[in-house]
Amino acid sequence: MKVTGAEALMKTLVDLGIDTIFGYPGGAIMPVYDALYGYTDKIRHILVRHEQGAAHAAEGYARITGKPGVCMATSGPGATNLVTGIADAMMDSVPLLAITGQVHQALIGTDAFQETDIIGITTPITKWNFQVTSASELAEAVVKGYRIAMEGRPGPVLIDITKNAQFEETEYHFPTDVRIEGFQPVTTPNPRQIQIAAELINKAERPFLVFGHGVLIARATQELIAFAEKSGIPVANTLHGLSGFPSAHPLYMGWVGMHGNYATNVLTNQADVLIGIGMRFDDRVTGRLDKYAKQAKVIHIDIDPAELNKNVHAEVPIVADAKNALIALTKAIKKREHSAWIARFAELRQQEVEQIIKPNTEPKDDKVRMAEVIHRLSQKTKGEAVIVPDVGQHQMIAARYYQFTRPDSFISSGGAGTMGFGLPAAMGAKVAAPEREVICIAGDGGFQMTSHEMMTISAENIPVKVLVLNNNFLGMVRQWQQLFFERRYSFVDIKNPDFVKMAESYFVPAEKVTDRAGIDAALDRMLAAKGPYFVEVVCEKEENVFPMIPSGAAIDEIRLS
Repeated sequence: MKVTGAEALMKTLVDLGIDTIFGYPGGAIMPVYDALYGYTDKIRHILVRHEQGAAHAAEGYARITGKPGVCMATSGPGATNLVTGIADAMMDSVPLLAITGQVHQALIGTDAFQETDIIGITTPITKWNFQVTSASELAEAVVKGYRIAMEGRPGPVLIDITKNAQFEETEYHFPTDVRIEGFQPVTTPNPRQIQIAAELINKAERPFLVFGHGVLIARATQELIAFAEKSGIPVANTLHGLSGFPSAHPLYMGWVGMHGNYATNVLTNQADVLIGIGMRFDDRVTGRLDKYAKQAKVIHIDIDPAELNKNVHAEVPIVADAKNALIALTKAIKKREHSAWIARFAELRQQEVEQIIKPNTEPKDDKVRMAEVIHRLSQKTKGEAVIVPDVGQHQMIAARYYQFTRPDSFISSGGAGTMGFGLPAAMGAKVAAPEREVICIAGDGGFQMTSHEMMTISAENIPVKVLVLNNNFLGMVRQWQQLFFERRYSFVDIKNPDFVKMAESYFVPAEKVTDRAGIDAALDRMLAAKGPYFVEVVCEKEENVFPMIPSGAAIDEIRLS
C-alpha cells in the first residue's frame, strides 16, 4: 500500500497503540496534520496553547500509563519550545516520543525560514534522536524510537521529519523486526550478586531501604512491600518514589532529601546496610557526599549501569529491573524483625511531629499555612488523588503533607525542577486516567508560567482541579534569601494578577479563599465539580518549609527550624 510519509507516520502510531497526541501545528509539520485529519477517530489530538505545555502534558500522560507520551510541533521555535519538557523527561526517566517537522531536505543548512538544528540541540537531552529525510525511513524510525523510549531506563526520543519526507510516497508496512544495535538493557539480576546482597541483609542490625522512581516505573510496588515485610527493614523513598509505598504502613518511615523527614535523613548516617533501589543517589538525597552513609555497606539496584558507583560507592551493585531484583532478593533473604531500630525512627519522628507537623497542620494563629491546606485535601480525598505539583515550596509541602495510599499518585518535576510543569502535566495525567481525581497544586509564580493551558483544559473539558497556594512570593527562593542571604529579598516579591478573573476568562469556575474558615467549603466545591475548577488560597507570606538540609551540609545536619 503506497501512502505519503505523513500518513505512514499516522499508521505507525496507530499500530503502536498511540491514542493521544499533544501538539501545535505549523508550516513544517502541516502535511502530518493534514494526515491526522483522517485519523481523529483513532487518535485524540489535544491542541495546547504552547509547545512546552505539549511536552509536559505528554510527560503526565506517560507517568500514569507507563507508555510513551507523544508531543508534536513544527520546526524552529515550535521544536525549541519542546526542549524544556524533553530535558525534564530525560532527568526524570519519562518515556516521551517528540515528533517535529523540519524544513525541506534541500534547504537544511541554508538558514531557511524556521530552520533550527533540533537534532544538535536535543542530542544531550534524549536517549536517541533521528532526522527522517525519506518517507521510506519513517515507520522504522518511529518504531525504533518508541522501543528505545520504553525499554531499559525510560527516557525521551525525538524524531525530526523533513517536509519532503512527509510528502513523498512509500510502501507502508508495520516494521516487526527492528534491530537496535548495541541496545540490550539488562533486566535480570546476577544471581551471585543477589546472594551477596542477601547475606549482607541477613546479618544487618540497622538496615535501611531507600527507593525511588525506578520502583514505580517497574510496577514493582507490591514486590517492594513483600520484601519489606519479610525483611522487616524500615523503608523510605526519594521525592519521585512518593506513593510507591503506603504511607500508613508500619514500615514506612517517610522520605529522604533536602526537605524530607527528620528521622529518615538522620538515621541514614547510622544504618549499617543501606539498600538503594531505582534511585540515583542524587545531590538532593545525599547532601554532602563525603559525609553520606560512610558507615554503611551499600547495595544499589538500578537498571541503568551508569548510575552504579556514580555518586556513592556500592559494596554490591546490581544491574536489573527493580521488580525482578526484588523478587529474587525476597526469595534469598531470611524473615526478620528490627523493632529496636524502628523504634529509633519513631522517636525522631515524634520530634518532627511536635516541632513542625502539628504547628503547621493545626496552627493556633490566624495565618493560613500551605501545610494545613494540603493536610485537609489529603483527608478529603482519602489520599487517593493524583497530585501534580508545580515546583517550589508548595511542591515540598504537597510531598510532606499529602498521605498517599495508591501508587502512581505523585507526578512532579524532580531532576530539572521545572516551574510551569504542574498544570500541563496534570492535564496529561487526567487524559490518561479520566477515572481518577487529578489535582494540580501550584504556587503563584510557577502557575503563571503555563497558565494559558487553562484554556486547553477548558476547551477540551479536561476536569483537572487547580489549587493555587498564593503567598505573593517566589517562596522557595525567598526562603533561601531569608536563611542564607540575610533577608535580602531580591526580586522575589511578585505582583500577581486576579487569578479568579483569569480562570473565569478561560471559562473555568473559580473562587478565592482568604481565611481558614473558607478552606473546607472551597475544597468540597472543587472536588464535587464535574469539570475543571480553580481555587486560590491566600497563604502566609513567609511560611518556610522545614525540615531542611542546608546546601553543602551533611544529611544528619538537617534543620528543624
